[in-house]
Amino acid sequence: MTTITRLFDLPYYQEQKYKTIPDALVNKENGVWVKTSTQDYIAKANAISRGLLRLGIEKNDKIAVISTTNRTEWNIVDIGILQTGAQNVPIYPTITEEDYEYILNHCEAKYCFISDAVLFEKISRIKKNVPLLKEVYSFDSVTNCKNWKELLVLGEDISNQNEVEARKDNVTTLDLATIIYTSGTTGRPKGVMLSHQNIVSNVLNSAPRIPFQEGVSRALSFLPICHIFERMILYLYQYYGVAIYFGESIEKISDNIKEVQPTVITVVPRLVEKVYDKIYSKGNDLTGIKRKLFFWANDLGLRYEPYGANGWWYEMQLKIAQKLIFSKWREGLGGKIELMVSGSAPLQPRLSRVFAAAQIPVMEGYGLSETSPVISVNDMRNNGFKVGTVGKPIDNLTVKIAADGEILCKGPNVMMGYFKDDAKTAEVIIDDYFHTGDIGEIDSEGFLKITDRKKEMFKTSGGKYIAPQLIENAMKQSRFIEQVMVIGDGQKMPAAFIQPNFEFVREWGVLHKIDLGPSNDSLVNNKEVIARIQEEINEINTKFGNWEQIKRFELTSDVWTADSGHLTPTLKLRRKIIMGIYKSLFDKIYNS
Repeated sequence: MTTITRLFDLPYYQEQKYKTIPDALVNKENGVWVKTSTQDYIAKANAISRGLLRLGIEKNDKIAVISTTNRTEWNIVDIGILQTGAQNVPIYPTITEEDYEYILNHCEAKYCFISDAVLFEKISRIKKNVPLLKEVYSFDSVTNCKNWKELLVLGEDISNQNEVEARKDNVTTLDLATIIYTSGTTGRPKGVMLSHQNIVSNVLNSAPRIPFQEGVSRALSFLPICHIFERMILYLYQYYGVAIYFGESIEKISDNIKEVQPTVITVVPRLVEKVYDKIYSKGNDLTGIKRKLFFWANDLGLRYEPYGANGWWYEMQLKIAQKLIFSKWREGLGGKIELMVSGSAPLQPRLSRVFAAAQIPVMEGYGLSETSPVISVNDMRNNGFKVGTVGKPIDNLTVKIAADGEILCKGPNVMMGYFKDDAKTAEVIIDDYFHTGDIGEIDSEGFLKITDRKKEMFKTSGGKYIAPQLIENAMKQSRFIEQVMVIGDGQKMPAAFIQPNFEFVREWGVLHKIDLGPSNDSLVNNKEVIARIQEEINEINTKFGNWEQIKRFELTSDVWTADSGHLTPTLKLRRKIIMGIYKSLFDKIYNS
């Protein structure tokens, strides 16, 4: 059996352990799911490696890969690149052309793979400013752009496979595998250097926490593969022989889930929130006994505690709710879903409870690009699940809390450093411990809990510390609130910018016969809407100390997205940019 020390060992391990997985990688093409077996995966990856060698690729050359959606080709090219000793530099498809230019120049990319015509247009506009970039290859057929299949053809001749094998043998586990450019809430993206060991160790040390049925489980992949969270999970799927189906787009995920019937999906909390809101809305539309049963089951789920902690009477009611109501939730997610793995941002405890009650546990984890990424993760087995925490640290990783509450960790998954930036590396890796920038605590049972970002905490003019994420997470539990940013650094009180959940607020308006006007502007200026959201905030404020309570807020008519600049590609708030966009609202709150 192949010993896994480098990322490209994984497909060979899969082939040896499971013979071949017929649907190792599956794309939808022209309305049909097209399967690539483990053997085809390896064969095409080797053809890419042979083609790249014939193009003159050397060890430690950088090759950028940019894809609008996750797809089979991405994974084949990934292994093909890594086998040559070169590095795969994945880039977010939604960043600005200025950032494309910066990253391609900073990493000194020799070649670039893109997925489609839209990305080709973007790259074409800045290619003249990237002197080292020799050629662009597209996965889709795009006019005036070379196609990735040309490399497969170039690699058909197997006469240089011995050279590929020599390159593979020359790659050690400590060698650089990839550079992940962090989306960054401020400033230029930083290039996180991850070695083969960094990611492989994270795969192997996370594997015992994920209850897959080896060679049987089926995954639907749709979170951006350019982010290390989804990428590491894809390697983990390969390790376990999980069939991987790639979603067509975020808009078609609901249809894809019904078609694929996955047993596992990876999610971000915002997606879990949207799934729950959709289920809740359907329950709201019911009448009579069906409606009563739905809300009885939902309320029961919101009180869920794991491992029978609520007693036998609760557990007996829960079994009834699971059969009558929660089984319908599972059907809506394809009928076979066993697990959702959540990362990137904090998950609301109520969602953790209700989905666990519905037998669709959301296993929340925690990590960063710099830690490859997993630091800790919940696991329903062996009392490893605790609501409101991000689980226990994975094996072979030391986690401790600094005197100021910052989470520090040391282990084989901690990055090599930031590419071409020794100064920033020295700021975050001190005595082998990576300083996460997150504030947290480890409880008596060993569970890690995140309370806030160190850099995002601020003091009011009264000297009181405010942890904005805690307040924001509580406020986003309201169905009226889609996005929120707590402000007030150096001010007399905390306040908030709020983007309402426009779809839900309009439904509420119809129900209460309130004319909200045709535009978002008219909606956010409606006095009844403002009063109703004030009610929500008044309720949420009761959970916090007087100094933490939101005293004023302003609604925004914009939809906060990555494209609009409000959010990073991983859906975190760009606080500095949001503050600039709404300077007039800030002045209205504090200076009027």
